Amino acid sequence: MPSSAEPRPVPATGGVQSLERAFDLLERMADAGGEVGLSELATSSGLPLPTIHRLMRTLVACGYVRQQPNRRYALGPRLIRLGESSARLLGTWARPYLARVMEETGETANMALLDGDEVVYVAQVPSRHSVRMFTEVGRRVLPHTTGVGKALLAQAPDDEVRAILARTGMPAATDKTITSPDDFLQALAGVRESGYAVDDNEQEIGVRCFAVPVPDAPTSAAISISGPAGRVTAEAAEKIVPLLKQVATELSAALASTGAP
Repeated sequence: MPSSAEPRPVPATGGVQSLERAFDLLERMADAGGEVGLSELATSSGLPLPTIHRLMRTLVACGYVRQQPNRRYALGPRLIRLGESSARLLGTWARPYLARVMEETGETANMALLDGDEVVYVAQVPSRHSVRMFTEVGRRVLPHTTGVGKALLAQAPDDEVRAILARTGMPAATDKTITSPDDFLQALAGVRESGYAVDDNEQEIGVRCFAVPVPDAPTSAAISISGPAGRVTAEAAEKIVPLLKQVATELSAALASTGAP
């Protein structure tokens, strides 16, 4: 999750500068939580205020940005349809990679994105076992209860994670759910060190999940396997986690080569 103050990649020559700048401003708004003032955009982007004002007027007219009563600017509702379509397409691209994970592990393979403060599942290949974990595509959950949520939030600074947890709260899905911000941040430190996350009966009793982030994905993404705790054991992690990391790296490369949104 890049900071809004970080420089953006320099676009290739031949593009339309105003279009490149408009998309850059939208991304900076998203990084800032979806609502910003013009002065904040000027500071983070380095663009002159008149240029930003002109671009924002156009984005407001098109419905991609709206101006709030307090004169600040917020991401607009027309972006929702684009985001939903993009997420579905991203899930479609991921399915062959998830299918490979399922075939080699025997367990349900999932892909999830961080959408605002929630985790949304965008793709799944179910296990062939009669006893299996099943999460509907499109389901939204709070990140502190899941392996994919930990894998996603481990990529964010601690202060950003604390802000998310403050907004969502940390209700317990089971008696194993982490409900303390300090304990959750300690778990994220372990995820950063090991490169993978575990949901150990925290979303559903009897279910264990291993998850890894998709590196350099166009949006914060993670893949996972989940299944009965009796099959998805600590010993199984020695085989499953390296496979997840390899597939996540291959998926990242494929998304970059296709120019995925």
